Amino acid sequence: MSRPAGRVLTLLELLQSGGTRTVAELADRLGVQGRTVRRYVDQLIDLDVPVESVRGRYGGYRLAPGYRLPPLMLNDDEALAVLLGLVAGRRTGLTAAERTAGETASAKIRRVLPHHVARRLDTLMETLDFTDAPGEFDTPDAEVLLTLADAVRHRRPVSIRYTDRGGRRSERTLHAYGIVAHAGRWYVTAQDAVLAEDRTFRLDRIAAARHLPGSFEPPEGPGPAERLLSALATADYRHEVTVTIHGTAAQIRAHLPAGVATLDEEDPTERWRRAELRVERLDWLPTVLAALDRPFAIERPTELRDLVLDLADRLTSCARRS
Repeated sequence: MSRPAGRVLTLLELLQSGGTRTVAELADRLGVQGRTVRRYVDQLIDLDVPVESVRGRYGGYRLAPGYRLPPLMLNDDEALAVLLGLVAGRRTGLTAAERTAGETASAKIRRVLPHHVARRLDTLMETLDFTDAPGEFDTPDAEVLLTLADAVRHRRPVSIRYTDRGGRRSERTLHAYGIVAHAGRWYVTAQDAVLAEDRTFRLDRIAAARHLPGSFEPPEGPGPAERLLSALATADYRHEVTVTIHGTAAQIRAHLPAGVATLDEEDPTERWRRAELRVERLDWLPTVLAALDRPFAIERPTELRDLVLDLADRLTSCARRS
């Protein structure tokens, strides 16, 4: 879309928000001069948009009473994709102006969506949480995501068909606490109602979800994002790693975030902190420990010590080359 055409649509949206807008205000919002605003108004009138001119000290332009844009025809999947893109965009370090644009765009879409779609998407936005700035996401099934969001909001049990990482399929009954986006994936934190245990489930592994009768009370304590990070850091993997590091929590967390490692309670009289990890592979840890630039001691496993020594030997060999 050309920039003038885009500004004409922006002008229409400004007028659509209600009230009388002065030429100076419109010119400032559009980044053009007053005569250009008048030209854009003429273009809207040519398109049969009923723009009225208001004279006087507080005059300007307004839309004729009762005029509305036609409904925006988006199905659930399309509206979900647009709104999630806007929400994710606001969390990726955009400038203030770009964040404002994302917020106004979200508001525009919500305002013209069919009521039943808008209500379900608003429910999702209220139940959604992030652990960090998202990158590329695995796209979950829209109906599963919306059903789980509704279950979180109204505290309704939900039945899911789930496939775990080993390929085993099962049907679970969940009391869902929240939906979290983390490191390119979507998760639901919940209690498995049969096992009476807190669990975390990847949404891309849920084939279907449906509401069940009844209700439940969510537990006190950490929020959904914190529960997810704790679950990821303590998951059952091949290697259990314990490293003591001389540094503050902030220095350690810069390289070993909460989703990767757990730290013992901070003692103001002691600068050594114990970090524990459960990992499938050890080969990436030596470079992370080196990047800490802090004294550390490896308590377990022995294989990690060997990998760190090997990295040190290779770096020393490279440094000595002329």
